[in-house]
Amino acid sequence: MSTTEGTRPTVDFPSRIGVWWSSDSWTMGAACEVARDIEQMGYGSLFYGEAYGKETLTQAGAFLNATERLVVGTGIANIHARDPIAAESGARTLTSLHPGRFVFGLGISHGPLVERGRGGTYSKPLATTRDYLERMDALSETVEPGARPTRLLAALGPKMIELSGSAADGAHPYLVLPQQTRVTRDALGPDKWVVPEQAVALTGVNGSTEEDALRRAHNHLEIYSGLPNYRNSWLRQGFEESDLVRGGSERLARALVGIGDGKTAAASLHAHLDAGADHVLVQALGDSPFDDPRPALEELARSLM
Repeated sequence: MSTTEGTRPTVDFPSRIGVWWSSDSWTMGAACEVARDIEQMGYGSLFYGEAYGKETLTQAGAFLNATERLVVGTGIANIHARDPIAAESGARTLTSLHPGRFVFGLGISHGPLVERGRGGTYSKPLATTRDYLERMDALSETVEPGARPTRLLAALGPKMIELSGSAADGAHPYLVLPQQTRVTRDALGPDKWVVPEQAVALTGVNGSTEEDALRRAHNHLEIYSGLPNYRNSWLRQGFEESDLVRGGSERLARALVGIGDGKTAAASLHAHLDAGADHVLVQALGDSPFDDPRPALEELARSLM
């Protein structure tokens, strides 16, 4: 069934703020404990990426089984990691088992990750994504009938944003300003999901200073500042080539990462909601991507809930 038919599917987010967190270095049992704690804190979702680590649909099933109301989303499932029929059938199975709680975020990934990391071919991102989605739609309706997954695209540029409205249920932008969330909302209109990610680096948690928080922001941007998709996105958002040094300029880091205490970080999330987001995903930065996110999330929750 085409995603353009009818209204957008229901997602039962318990709250408008969720979490983006990578559990790749954690055992699945320990990661499920984190998911339960995230749910207990009052966050509405848990999204995670797929680059080098765990298989995304298996991970989603584990998180859904470990929690009661938490929405689980792939942010994103790499379309180079599985064929479209396997992707669609697996996502329908999860949707059938957990109605309203699974969001299938999909994306083209990045050339270096696909070609060097997976030995694949990265070319014509828009056409490749469109073809993949069309092949997903071709799966017979007899496979888990009535359980089409909510589908979001990792959409940064105008053409991919357009595709997220015509062939999916909305967009999952990553590392964007609230102004770009507004651009996405205006492009998609009111009947599509807009679910951006927002990184934060909190001060005061375990004695963290603003200098520590800024360093974490630069560390976070290190890999992304070398990827053309993000560099082009930031240029479209008004930054300059001088901001695109590895790790980003201070201007870029402070604009893209909510740096400060809980109230300051909360304000960076609400800015996306004010710009038209339906749901915002907070990524709490530590000294390493593998740090436990819960101390920062607990501190932030006191300013949010």
